[in-house]
Amino acid sequence: MSNQEFRIEHDLLGERKVPQTAYYGVHTLRAKENFEISGTTVSSYPNLVIALAAVKQAAAVANAELGLLEPALCDAIVAACIEVREGRLHEQFVVDVIQGGAGTSTNMNANEVICNRALELMGRQRGDYIHLHPNEHVNLAQSTNDVYPTALRIATFYAIEHLLEAMTQLHAAFDEKALEFAGLFKLGRTQLQDAVPMTLGQEFSAYAVMLDEDMARLREASALIREINLGATAIGTGITAHPEYAQKALDALKRITGIEWSTAPNLIEATQDCGAFVQISGVLKRIAVKLSKTCNDLRLLSSGPRAGFGEINLPPVQAGSSIMPGKVNPVIPEVVNQVAFEVFGNDITVTFAAEGGQLQLNAFEPIIASALFRSFKHLTAACITLAEKCVKGITANAEHLRETIERSLALATALNPYIGYKNATAVAAEAHAQGTTIRAVVLRRQLMTEAQVDEALRPETLIQPRIYGSLARLDAIAGNGEAQDVLAS
Repeated sequence: MSNQEFRIEHDLLGERKVPQTAYYGVHTLRAKENFEISGTTVSSYPNLVIALAAVKQAAAVANAELGLLEPALCDAIVAACIEVREGRLHEQFVVDVIQGGAGTSTNMNANEVICNRALELMGRQRGDYIHLHPNEHVNLAQSTNDVYPTALRIATFYAIEHLLEAMTQLHAAFDEKALEFAGLFKLGRTQLQDAVPMTLGQEFSAYAVMLDEDMARLREASALIREINLGATAIGTGITAHPEYAQKALDALKRITGIEWSTAPNLIEATQDCGAFVQISGVLKRIAVKLSKTCNDLRLLSSGPRAGFGEINLPPVQAGSSIMPGKVNPVIPEVVNQVAFEVFGNDITVTFAAEGGQLQLNAFEPIIASALFRSFKHLTAACITLAEKCVKGITANAEHLRETIERSLALATALNPYIGYKNATAVAAEAHAQGTTIRAVVLRRQLMTEAQVDEALRPETLIQPRIYGSLARLDAIAGNGEAQDVLAS
């Protein structure tokens, strides 16, 4: 580039050429060069960029109300912040999300982009900081140590809302399948062994309920995120800020975001504590654990098609093998499993980073941000993908489900209240040894009449609690008249 394509900016270390096309400045340029770590820039997380602009806008409004920032400068900063919040200039947030300095590079990146856009709106040139300065004006009464944590909380709140929307979509998909499969009886399993009957609808309803529980936990955790430390400045004492600044900035932030934020009661504690992020990360891990378990189930239930469980069919979305013709794999549940594994690792990262803080500041919030936002982004996408490309297209193999119940030895469990555990055990053992059914053995041994067996093994009675009595009651229900209390010796 020629000299006309650069502008000269200065910082503590000297001067640097900054591209004229860049809205960022010298501090961002150095950080961009220093932190070539993940290749993932702050711009990859739009919620964080929007949150930073909201904080800068609130700060400008508060300082103007206090008479510390000229109205014209405030108006320009606010206008630039609104543009960023609307999605403009995000590509100018170029620093790596993983960085040293406790987020200072991210804060400076925001200061410089907002400042240079505001200068343009004032009819000035980018870099003409004598009229509006990134630190003196855009960062007035602020520190990275209250701006960055506050922006992380705002971005996390937005991420929670997006994840809840995706989980709601997945929840609805499981709910629809629960209703569709309500009349399909199947065999439940414990420890991968035959258990007692249930419906396929009950099985899918459980997946919906698990999501519902996790959504409730996520909403609870979001309440912690709404407590911020804006106004704490460097370590929580509020140095360089007006005594009324914290409240005015809080009020402005509420108006700008439409969210009910609150100032932490102890800003020194709030500036060093990352407990809320640990809590959020733990909830994300919980969601991932249960999503992964659900996907394990879907892979098992659809295994086969001829040598596995084969109870359900996942929609085929792509060919499964480069060598085995006709093979279709459960690739959607598999990708969700892998997202879950990543979330588990991210939770460990958040744990160590939160623990690693020292004294009045945790310097490791950038890696917390990186880990959390990756978990949010991938979990959100995973829920939508699982709902749209898998759950909505699942079908059931109804005849196979019926046959497994009829052949099951677990039906002996349903006869416990009538013939006793000992007799039921003997029946199950004989049926297994002879390759026949529970019904056939009970009738051969004359433990119950055919009508009694029919009543005891009616599918709808096997999937819910019922009042059990003597065989006399069973006879009456079955319409057989006088009871036959016949037990095997």
